[in-house]
Amino acid sequence: MFDRIREAWDRSRTARRTGAAGEGDTGGGTRSHNLFEAAAAYVSACVDDDQDRIDEAAGRVSPEALSFGVNELACRAVIALARERDEPPQDVARALLGLPGS
Repeated sequence: MFDRIREAWDRSRTARRTGAAGEGDTGGGTRSHNLFEAAAAYVSACVDDDQDRIDEAAGRVSPEALSFGVNELACRAVIALARERDEPPQDVARALLGLPGS
């Protein structure tokens, strides 16, 4: 479990470094969209069932980047809830999905 979290964290750091390096390469001075901002906007729009905001957030970054951002958000949310509840992350994830205990 912790290996997956560590791998996700490493991918996150790599994506942030790549994104920061790419921002300076645009030449036009425009800021590229942050995949984590897009993921947060996308998930919150899904919770509110707001299709316009979902479409807008999904258009900010590539589908692959959005998928990575949503996955990272899910991992961080489960970890935060597990710490708050003093429960293993697996139990929290299963409870959130309505699955029976393992």
